[in-house]
Amino acid sequence: MSGNVSSSNSVIQAQKLVDQLRVEACMERIKISLTAGDLVRYCQDHRRSDPLLTGIAASSNPFKDKKTCVLL
Repeated sequence: MSGNVSSSNSVIQAQKLVDQLRVEACMERIKISLTAGDLVRYCQDHRRSDPLLTGIAASSNPFKDKKTCVLL
């Protein structure tokens, strides 16, 4: 009986794998050369609002220290 359950689980797992592969096979593929160009254009168009490139104003920085450290 244990062999029958194991065989049944194996068939179910194989069916799930086949279903997943069918879904992936039907996906629309885009060439990386086109995608990379789009990504570069997006980054260039939004570089002025990117805080990693422009920095964060001290007045709006939530991580700014509230107090200065004083050693006596």
